[in-house]
Amino acid sequence: MKTIFEDQSRQDLLARIMKLDQQSQPKWGKMNVYQMIKHCSLWEEMVLSKRQFKRTFLGRIFGKVALKDILKDKPMKRNVPTVPGFKIQGDGDITVEQRLWIDLIEEHARSHHVTYPHSFFGNMTREESGRLAHKHIDHHLRQFNV
Repeated sequence: MKTIFEDQSRQDLLARIMKLDQQSQPKWGKMNVYQMIKHCSLWEEMVLSKRQFKRTFLGRIFGKVALKDILKDKPMKRNVPTVPGFKIQGDGDITVEQRLWIDLIEEHARSHHVTYPHSFFGNMTREESGRLAHKHIDHHLRQFNV
């Protein structure tokens, strides 16, 4: 399974991120391109423990089972609910946010000790975070057809 810790897999994702522009339109979901990029930046900040989100009640009950399912070698399902703290409103400069997102992904990839409390899945290992990061990024890039 792909992970952001593999150089080629990560470089492929970063090249796709750079294809996004202000005119990029979603194939599904409610977010515009800026909101999606900001959402993904916040997600990476959570992984790097720069931002913390309260663990959800449902996550405490179903998180570990859901993590096993989501880490299977298949694309993430469309329109999966997100934690309220990851819902972004408004618009902004996607160029600035793209650069931040890429920098955060690179920082994540360089991290040797990535364990963090995911707001739904709970504590995750470095391997799980690398696989989930790849799936999460790929999911949103497919959402915007890149």
